[in-house]
Amino acid sequence: MNELKARLDALRGSPKRKNLDARAIAALTANPGCQRRSVLDAAGIDKQSLGTAVGFAMPAVQSEFALTRGTSFEAQVKANGCAQLLTLLRELLDLPHREVSYDDLETVGGNVTPTARHRHTARLLTNAAALAEDAGTLFDHPLLELTIAGYPVHLEPDLIAFRFGGRFYVVEIKSFAIVDGQAPAASVAAAELQAAVYVYAMQEMLRAAGLDERLVAPEVVLVCPKDFTNRPTAVKVNITNHLAAVRRQLSRMRDLHTIVDTMPAGLTLEVWADPEQRLNPRPAADLKATLRTVEARYVPQCLNACEMAKFCRNEERGSTAAMGRQVREELGGLDTISEVVGLATGTRQPAPDQVEQARLLQLAYRYRTELLGGAA
Repeated sequence: MNELKARLDALRGSPKRKNLDARAIAALTANPGCQRRSVLDAAGIDKQSLGTAVGFAMPAVQSEFALTRGTSFEAQVKANGCAQLLTLLRELLDLPHREVSYDDLETVGGNVTPTARHRHTARLLTNAAALAEDAGTLFDHPLLELTIAGYPVHLEPDLIAFRFGGRFYVVEIKSFAIVDGQAPAASVAAAELQAAVYVYAMQEMLRAAGLDERLVAPEVVLVCPKDFTNRPTAVKVNITNHLAAVRRQLSRMRDLHTIVDTMPAGLTLEVWADPEQRLNPRPAADLKATLRTVEARYVPQCLNACEMAKFCRNEERGSTAAMGRQVREELGGLDTISEVVGLATGTRQPAPDQVEQARLLQLAYRYRTELLGGAA
C-alpha cells in the first residue's frame, strides 16, 4: 500500500491532494469501467485544472446557484434543532418519542479537524448502536471515514442516522423539488447513489467496532421542497441496489495497484515544468501522453459528472463508444462510426461475421430514408 501511495503521489506532483467526497465516489460507481477516473481520483488530482491544462476545460459540475440554493434549504430544514425535520420524521417513520435528543457534530469542543470530528462521530454512533433500547437521537454534521488507496476519505452526510426501531437512517436534504409526488429521475438517482456511499461508510464503521452492519437501514430519507414552495417534504427510498454497486466499486479500488503497475514508472501529471515557481506550464502534449497510458471508458453521461469528459470524448471521436453504452453494445464488434455507415449504405463489404449486422443496418437505413422522404 505504501508503494501504491508513492506512485499516486508522484503522479499527482506538487499540487495539494484533492480529497474525495461522496459525490466523487458515486460518480465512480456510475461508470465503473473507467480506469482513468479511478486513478485520477485515487491520486487526488484536480481534474478541473488538468482538463484546462490539456485544452479541454469543463465548467464546474455544480453551479454556484445550485450550491447556494441547497445550502439555504438545508439551513431552513435544520433550523431550531432540526424542528422541521423532526416533524417530517415523525410522520414518515411513525416516531413515538415525544422528545428526541440532538447532537451537532460540526465541532468537538471547538476542534474542527476531520480526525477529531470522525472519532467523536464514531464514539457517539457506536455507543447508540450498542444500546439495548432505541436512542432517539439526531446526529447533525456527522463525519464518517473510508480508506481508499491508502488515503483516509472523510464523508459528511447531511444528517445521520436517526435510531428508531433498532435501526439507523441516513437523511439527505436536497434542493430539487418533488412536484405532485414526482421528482427528476436523474436527480433522485444521483441522490440515492450518494446516500448509498454514506450508508456503506457507516456499515464499515459499525463492522470495525464489532457491531452488526444491519443496524443501518438499506433505506434513506430524502428531504426536498414540495411542489413549487420551499416547504419540505420527506420520502423513504430503498438503496439496496445502489449499495451493492458502491461495494463493488470500492472493492475494485482496493485492486488499484494492478492498474498502476501497468503504467511506466516515473510518470507524472504535474502541470508545471517548474513546480516551485509555477510560472512555466508543461506542454499539453506531455500531459495527454501520460493520460493515454490509462484506459478510459467514455460515455455521454460523463459530461454531467466528470471534469475530464471533453478530453475523453475527443479521444473517442469517430468511435461508436462516443454514442453511449447502449449504442456501443447494440453495435457489438463495430468500433467506428465510418464502419457502421459503410455497412448501412452498402459501400463497405461486410466480413463473414458481419453479414447479419449489415442486413439490419441496411434495413434501418432504408426505413430512415423513406421516413425522411428520400430514396435509398
